[in-house]
Amino acid sequence: TVWAQAGLFAVEVALFRLVESWGVRPEFVGGHSIGEVAAAHVAGVLSLEDACVLVAARGRLMDALPSGGAMVAVEASEGEVRPHLSDGVSLAAVNGPSSVVVSGVEAEVEVVRSRFEGEGRRTSRLRVSHAFHSPLMEPMLEDFHRAIEGLDFQAPSVPVVSNVTGEMATAEELASPDYWVRHVREAVRFADGVRALHAEGATHFVELGPDGTLSALARVSLPEEAVLVPVLRKDRPEELSAVTALARLFTEGGNPDWVAVFGGVGAVCVGLPTYAFERERFWPSGVVARAGDVRVAGLEPAGHPMLGAAVELVDTDGVLLTGQLSVGALPWLADHVVNGVVVVPGTVLVEWVWRAGDEVGCGVV
Repeated sequence: TVWAQAGLFAVEVALFRLVESWGVRPEFVGGHSIGEVAAAHVAGVLSLEDACVLVAARGRLMDALPSGGAMVAVEASEGEVRPHLSDGVSLAAVNGPSSVVVSGVEAEVEVVRSRFEGEGRRTSRLRVSHAFHSPLMEPMLEDFHRAIEGLDFQAPSVPVVSNVTGEMATAEELASPDYWVRHVREAVRFADGVRALHAEGATHFVELGPDGTLSALARVSLPEEAVLVPVLRKDRPEELSAVTALARLFTEGGNPDWVAVFGGVGAVCVGLPTYAFERERFWPSGVVARAGDVRVAGLEPAGHPMLGAAVELVDTDGVLLTGQLSVGALPWLADHVVNGVVVVPGTVLVEWVWRAGDEVGCGVV
């Protein structure tokens, strides 16, 4: 899915053509407010010329309206805000489960803002020239309809999600001037549109705009596994941001056309080896020996409490037996003291010789 942010129509279209040149083909397109016009253009609903006519007429007629009005973002749900709307205040946008924008007559908007701010909710006044998507837009609607009714609307070649309904738009809706008039006046149902796109199977969302605002808004309406990639980021170099976005898409399962991406720069695309992560082991397999197991050193257990290991000598028929004695391991050794010093009893030495004789089949000491 590719969507465009509100405003900056020319930038959004240019970014779409950039993404398209990478070989990234969207299955759905959408936008936020005027961004839906860019989406309609890239989907084939409007030619570039007709899309510019629509955008210019909309902007010109809005600019001719009296100044005034206000728009405020409120940390609240649509259901919480609707009871407090009035004839002069409308719901302008539903951006998330607890993120809406109210718009209209300034004094009445301030009443709504103060009420929710008094409950400890976050509010933020938007810097706008007019109160968009509010009753203050109504004086320009008829003139706007006349300005666009002669445009050549076509059926979309790519499905478009509607800001007006929050669902996939029909060809009949997009081809009607009435729809675009409603688009000016009614609320932007962005959160509903995001959920509708996910329900249609969209898993990767690419934002075309100057920052990651829409990606942040959409995050709360999508499951954790959804991938959101803004092409540009505020205060970052544009080339780096764009290429980073492409790399992110690739690592998240996208399939860009690398020949197209590097076209004209002299780069050569080569196939990566398919065995990059193959492993061939040369170590013996089997159960790992536990600590104290003399077989790790190539020895055989002697089977004696005071002799730990036995090994056949290479140059003779003899056998070497080894072991360690300590009072800590064999406390009874401390019972044999000579002149105040613990010494190994003679019986122990005899025991060793006897065990050695057993090893080589000698029964006489």
